[in-house]
Order: sequence, then C-alpha cells, then structure tokens
Amino acid sequence: MISFAASGQANINPENKGKLYVLWGWNWGYYSKSDIHFTGTNYDFELKDVKAQDRQTPFSFEDYFGITSITIPQTNFRIGYYINDNLNIAVGVDHMKYFMINDQTVKINGYIDQTGTIYDGVYSNDDILLTTDFLSYEHSDGLNYINAEINYVKDILSWVGNPKEKLQVYVTGGVSAGFLLPKTNSQLMGRERHDDFNVAGYGMALKAGVNITFYKYFFVQSELKGGFINMPNVRTTHDKSDGASQHFFYLMPDILIGVVFKIAHKN
Repeated sequence: MISFAASGQANINPENKGKLYVLWGWNWGYYSKSDIHFTGTNYDFELKDVKAQDRQTPFSFEDYFGITSITIPQTNFRIGYYINDNLNIAVGVDHMKYFMINDQTVKINGYIDQTGTIYDGVYSNDDILLTTDFLSYEHSDGLNYINAEINYVKDILSWVGNPKEKLQVYVTGGVSAGFLLPKTNSQLMGRERHDDFNVAGYGMALKAGVNITFYKYFFVQSELKGGFINMPNVRTTHDKSDGASQHFFYLMPDILIGVVFKIAHKN
C-alpha cells in the first residue's frame, strides 16, 4: 500500500514548470471611505469619509462576451508563467469601477473662492450635501490597476491519487504591486471635465483563491483580493491646475476563466 501511494503521487505530479496561462474574468469592488482633497485655482478643500461603490453592468451576451464591448463590465486580464511547479509570475490589469455616491452628506474643510457659485466660502468641518451640481466623481472607464504579481499554487488533490489528465484543484495565494491608470469622469462646479487616461498613483494587493483545472488545459478560478490604492495625481477637469488626491482600501472578489499550456519542458 505504501509503495502504491508513493508511485501514484509521482505519476500525478502536475509539472507546472514551463507552463503559460492566460485568463479573463469579472470582478466586484468594495471600497473603504476616502478623504478626497481637491485643489485648483481659487479653491482648496477636502471632503471627509466619502463613500463610493462599484457599478455592475447588467448581463447581456454582447456586453460580457462581445469583442467591441468586453471592457464595459468590470473585468480582469492576466498572463502568467510558471517558473517552477508551485510559483508563477504574471502581469495584468484589474479593470474596476469607482463611483462616488451622490446625495450623501460629508464634512468639508478648506475654501472655495470666486467661482460664482453658492459654494464660495470658507469651511471648517462643515456639512455639505454632495449634489451633482456641486460634484460628481467617478473612475468609470476604469479604476485600472496595472500590476505584476507572484503567486504560489498547491495541488490539493494529488494526495488522493487524482488522475492529472482530468482534474486538478489548486489553492493559490499571491502578492501584487503596480500603478493606477484611471479614466476619471469628474464634474466639479460646472467645470469642463478631463475624462482621459492618466497615471494617478500606485497600488498593492494580497489575494487568495481556488483554481479548478479540467483536462490539463482549461480552468476556472475564483479569488478574493484585498489591497491599498493611493492616487495623489487625479485629473479632475480640463484645466491642468485642477486635481484631486485620495487613498483607500478595497476588496475585490472575482470569477475567472482561462487556458494553460506548456511552452517549455521541465529540466
């Protein structure tokens, strides 16, 4: 019995080293409250504990699988390579969406001057209602986290003699770091919006997940990623002197599909 078990374990070694994988999937975003600091000509103020949420695209085959619209939902893309049987490195983008919730009341500190609006004044921990005529603020065409990561994977079925040709189940965990390239749609007191891609800051994250691989080449994977985003350089309006800064924590569960195949033989 001992000899049989040892032989079985040797035969079902997944031998991941030298494999390449590509994955695509969809995510949900949950964000901590954030202090958002706005600066520009004639104003400098901070909004405290601002709440935000993601925005899921209603499901349709065209939006989620059509070539011209696959970035409309919140998506993930990654390409990775196994440097040994248990470690892989990858690069990719987490395309999240971040929408400040309008009509919430927050504290404001700072000043607004010579804008010709009812918001001119000096503020010291005052309440303000975030109506759309004052501010709308969203990273709606992507809170795009472009990152590199390293992941550890472990086949948890090998010990029961599972045939590797049919099924592997892995647990996985990893760490990533990268930069934020949002496309921010901000309407601030009627000023012309910027609404273009801009390198706004950096992020880092940890994750854990489960991968189920079928017939060696196809897999589904689900992860929970938690991270920190710091964006000191958000473009808010068409005027380059206007900007915002913020930082926050986030959680991002996802569901992914992909393919994996050998491109180099294990030594």
